[in-house]
Amino acid sequence: MSYLKFDKNLMINLEQSLTREMLRTNQSGAYHCTSIVGCNTRKQHGLLVIPIPELDDNNHVLLSSLDETVIQHGAPFNLGLHRYNGGVFSPNGHKYIREYDCERVPTMTYRVGGVILKKEKIFITHENRILIRYTLVDAHSRTTLQFRPFLAFRDANDLCVENSVASRDYTEVSNGIATCMYEGYPTLYMQFNHKPHFVFDPHWYKDIEYMKDQERGIPYTEDLYVPGYFEVEIKKGESLIFSAGVSEINTRQLSRMYEDEIAPRTPRTSFYNCMKNSAKQFYITNADGNYLLAGYPWFKIRARDEFIALPGCTLSVHHCPDFEAIMDTAARALTRWMREGEPDPHLQDIDQPDVPLWAVWCVQRYAHDQSVDKARERYGALVKELIEFVASGNHPNLYINSDNGMLSVNGIRRPMSWMNSTNPDGTPLIPRTGYLVEVNALWYNALKFVQKELYLDVTAESAFVERCVALAEKIKPAFIETFLNDFGYLYDYVTGSYTDLSVRPNMIIAIGLDYSPLDRRQRKGVLDVGTRELLTPKGLRTLSPNSYGYNPWYLGNPEQRQMAYYTGSARPWLMEFYSKAYIRVFGINSISFIERMMIGFEDEMKEGCIGSLSELYDGNPPFIGRGAVSFAPNVGCILRVLRLFKNLHIIDE
Repeated sequence: MSYLKFDKNLMINLEQSLTREMLRTNQSGAYHCTSIVGCNTRKQHGLLVIPIPELDDNNHVLLSSLDETVIQHGAPFNLGLHRYNGGVFSPNGHKYIREYDCERVPTMTYRVGGVILKKEKIFITHENRILIRYTLVDAHSRTTLQFRPFLAFRDANDLCVENSVASRDYTEVSNGIATCMYEGYPTLYMQFNHKPHFVFDPHWYKDIEYMKDQERGIPYTEDLYVPGYFEVEIKKGESLIFSAGVSEINTRQLSRMYEDEIAPRTPRTSFYNCMKNSAKQFYITNADGNYLLAGYPWFKIRARDEFIALPGCTLSVHHCPDFEAIMDTAARALTRWMREGEPDPHLQDIDQPDVPLWAVWCVQRYAHDQSVDKARERYGALVKELIEFVASGNHPNLYINSDNGMLSVNGIRRPMSWMNSTNPDGTPLIPRTGYLVEVNALWYNALKFVQKELYLDVTAESAFVERCVALAEKIKPAFIETFLNDFGYLYDYVTGSYTDLSVRPNMIIAIGLDYSPLDRRQRKGVLDVGTRELLTPKGLRTLSPNSYGYNPWYLGNPEQRQMAYYTGSARPWLMEFYSKAYIRVFGINSISFIERMMIGFEDEMKEGCIGSLSELYDGNPPFIGRGAVSFAPNVGCILRVLRLFKNLHIIDE
């Protein structure tokens, strides 16, 4: 039985099926995303959504959807599904669905009378092309398939309205047509492996609604252009392949291309395999190098998210070459920024104060997965430059205290941590400023990594190591004095005489790193508070229910959601640090407890974006997934926890 399979009863129940989404990417920035019944519920949904660097750095929806119609004895049965003005669904093609299987590729099986039609979709790696294979499994009479392409040609974050500027021109190409609605956009080629009959019948389909956008309190209605329709006869047992791409293809190659693309795919037959497939979807390769996208469908490449997610999304699925390719690109960007102040065109937020420290943490993970010698040879110079850059006070957003070695930030006017929600004027909603608990924990961890592992017994770097040792020795007592309070947990941030009493998960990061300034008894006290007030089946809450301002529901319009972003919603990626802290405090026998916690994440494989993890979850039951449908740090860190079971790397002083 397939691990990701949905039967007729769920598929025809729109209340259940429309909340489940699927995602496929080409590992170069393009993607296909929609609900499992094929009804687009977000403006970012589409059959072919691609980056167009010549226009901007956003994604653009070229082909929104493709409606199929089965024709027998002159009677049409439309398999498409759209939501129109007033919440009206048409043409209700979901009622013909018999099952949906996503083990290898998204596969929909329809039954229309005596006709059984199977539909399979696959994205071509590193090419802006999607293939859909239709197989007529059974039919008792002559069958014709009709296809209507719904075109958008717009920014994925905008909406389309009927207009007179859109071009209706098209060109006949091999087994299909080519068209482009607006100047500056690439031409869209729609072709089949069998010759179709194209009927030019242009119409605007008006007032199509996107329910997810309506829930978010943002514009949610658009018009889509349909240039006409294709018709192809198909026989029982025969397969028909449709291709949509930005270049013309030899249609005789479509069958081979489909088979070659599907052959190396890892079947989604387990929780781990789902996470592995999801991790690979974040890989991005472009002309400037290799990156890790923060999430789909609207995130870009962000430095902090890339470093947090990278070890899990590569090393934990045994893709070391991908780690090295992505980290090498990031290393060049970091070096260029440190030496020349030049930001990377793709790697956003590289100037954030904790980014160099997360980069060192990333190398630390590589050292544990591969070897310390290999890490030193490949990234030792980078680690040294990052630490010296911070220690010398050259980072524009980090300030080192010469007396105690601690790091502080100025987060009054601009967010300076991962908790970066803002007011309308751009100022932080959570003004984390001064000494931040996780920043200083990462700093201490980086220094100890150099001392205890990376440059252990390397005499050529003895002066550098001695400086790291001296800093770490000053930081340890200062950290405890600054953050550890009489209630047994850690202040979130401290500035001057102000100590933030909010119970937040940043303190769990501080005790979940390989090297912590706290002893075992102190870590246990922090862990007890975190377990009692922050732990949920979907990760750690961003704020305790006992703290002022707790709001577990990430709902409402954009302003309301921004206010609720870090006031109690849960983040799965924090479980990596919680798990390591828990095992370090309670020993190896406690791993069964962590394994039980993973059940809550495995349950999500059939919810939200199937086979992946959402950006965040409500902090109270039933812990519904919200935000982006697939988020790299969550996928990467849960993979790290799964790997932890097999290969424990718990380091303690």
